[in-house]
Amino acid sequence: MAWARAARMIGILPGTGLSAALSALRSPLLSILLLAAPLAILPIDSAAAATPRGSLDGAGLSLLWALPFVGTLLSIALLPALAPRFWHHHYGKVALGWGLAFLVPFVAIFGGGLALHEVAHAALLEYLPFVILLFALFTVSGGILVTGNLHGSPLTNTTLLAMGTVLASVIGTTGASMVLIRPLLRANDDRRYNIHTVIFFIFLVANVGGVLTPLGDPPLFLGFLKGVNFFWTTTHLLRDFLIVAGILLTVFFLMDWYFYARERRLGHLTDPTPDTGGIGLRGVRNLPLLVGIIGAILLSALWKPGVTFDVLGTPVELQWIARDATLLAIALLSLALTPRMVRERNGFDFEPILEVGKLFAAIFLTIIPVVAMLRAGHHGAFSGLVTLVTGPDGQPVNAWYFWLTGALSSFLDNAPTYLIFFNLAGGDPHHLMGPLKVTLEALSVGAVFMGAMTYVGNAPNFMVASIARNRGVKMPSFFGYMAWSGLILLPCFALLTILHFL
Repeated sequence: MAWARAARMIGILPGTGLSAALSALRSPLLSILLLAAPLAILPIDSAAAATPRGSLDGAGLSLLWALPFVGTLLSIALLPALAPRFWHHHYGKVALGWGLAFLVPFVAIFGGGLALHEVAHAALLEYLPFVILLFALFTVSGGILVTGNLHGSPLTNTTLLAMGTVLASVIGTTGASMVLIRPLLRANDDRRYNIHTVIFFIFLVANVGGVLTPLGDPPLFLGFLKGVNFFWTTTHLLRDFLIVAGILLTVFFLMDWYFYARERRLGHLTDPTPDTGGIGLRGVRNLPLLVGIIGAILLSALWKPGVTFDVLGTPVELQWIARDATLLAIALLSLALTPRMVRERNGFDFEPILEVGKLFAAIFLTIIPVVAMLRAGHHGAFSGLVTLVTGPDGQPVNAWYFWLTGALSSFLDNAPTYLIFFNLAGGDPHHLMGPLKVTLEALSVGAVFMGAMTYVGNAPNFMVASIARNRGVKMPSFFGYMAWSGLILLPCFALLTILHFL
C-alpha cells in the first residue's frame, strides 16, 4: 500500500500527488518561458537604457513604465471583490496580459538582449526561489492535520492564538493559518459571538506572527534573497513583535472574556461538537520535513562554496541551487509520505499556490522598471517619493518608511511593496543592516504588520475569512473588517512609531 501511494504521488498511477504538483508549478513557469523565449531572437539595442554593468538604467524611464505593475496590483486588490467569478476563471490571463503590456513595448524599444537579461535576473534570483519556498511550506504544512475539539473558553482561544502567532514564523503565515483555523473554529462553534476570534486570528497568525524569520512572511524572504541575514529579523524585529502581539493578545483575552461571560448568562453555550479532552496531530511525518526546510534556508546562508554559474548574464551561486533543489525534494517527499486522508480533511489542493505562481510571475516581471527607477533615486521618476522619505540631512525618515510601506501593503500585496521601499532605501543589504538598520526595521514591520489592515493585504487573510464564512461565521464586509482593524491596529502602529521610528 505504501508503494502504491508513493507511485500515485510521483505520477506512475493516477492520483493527485506529484503530477498535480507539477501541473501547479508548470503553468506559471511556462508563462515566464513563453514571455521570455522570443527575447533571444530579437534585435539587441540596449545601449540607451543600460548601465555600464548591462542592467537597466532607471534615470531615463518615464512613469508610464510603472503602469503595468500598478495595473497588476490593482487587479489583485479589486477584481476578487468586484468580479469574483471572472477573477477565479481568468486571473492567469489577467496576469499574462499585464506581463505582456510591459514586455512587448520594452523589447520593441530597448531590444531583446536587455530584456532577456532583466527577465532572467528577476526569475532566477527572486521569482523562482520565492515560489519554491512557498510551494514547500504550503505542501508540508498542508500535510499536518490538527484533530480533536476543545471548548472555546477565553484562555483556550488566547492560547491557540499565541501558539499560532509563534508558529507563523516557523511554517509561514499561510501554513500556520491553514493548520490552526479549523481547530479554532471547531472550538468556538457554540459561541454566538465569534467574529472577533477570527478577526484577531487574521491579525496575529496570518500577519504579525510572521515577522521573526524569512520563513514567516514573503516580504522578509525577499529581503533574505536580497542579502539580509536570516536571523536579522529575529534579533531586530523581536521588540516590535512582542509589543504588538502582547497588546493584541491582551485585548483579545479581555474582549473574549466579556463576550464569553455574556453568553454564559444568556445560556447560549451549547457546543454541538463534544470535547475530546485534547488536541491530536496527524501527519507527524511532516514535522521533520519542516525542520528540513529551515535547514535548507540556513544552509544557503551559511555555506559559501564560492562556485558561481553564469546563466544569461545572471550569477547563480551553488548554494542557492542546492537550497531550491532541497526544498523541492522536501515538498515531493511530503506528498509521498502523507496519507491522502490527511490532506483531504485539511481541504488541501494546489489552487492557492497555482494562483500565487501566476500572479507573482506578472509582479516580478512588471516590477523590473519600477525597481530601476527607484534605484535612480533623485534622478529617476520617483524623485518626489525619494524626497518625501528623505530628511534635509539626507538620512531616511523612518516614520515615513513605516507608514508608506504599511499603507501600500494594506491594499496591495506586501511582498512587492517591501521590494519597492527596500530599493528606495538604497537596496544595499549590508548598509541597511548597519547604519540604516532602523529604516530596514521600519519597512519590514510596516509590510508585515499592516498587511492585516484589509482582507487583501496578505494572502492568508482572505483564505481564513473564506473558511470561516463556509463554517457559518458571519464575517464583516471588506469595509466592516477595516473598521475593526482601524480601531484595534492603528493605535498599536502609532505606539510603535512613537517608540521606535521618530
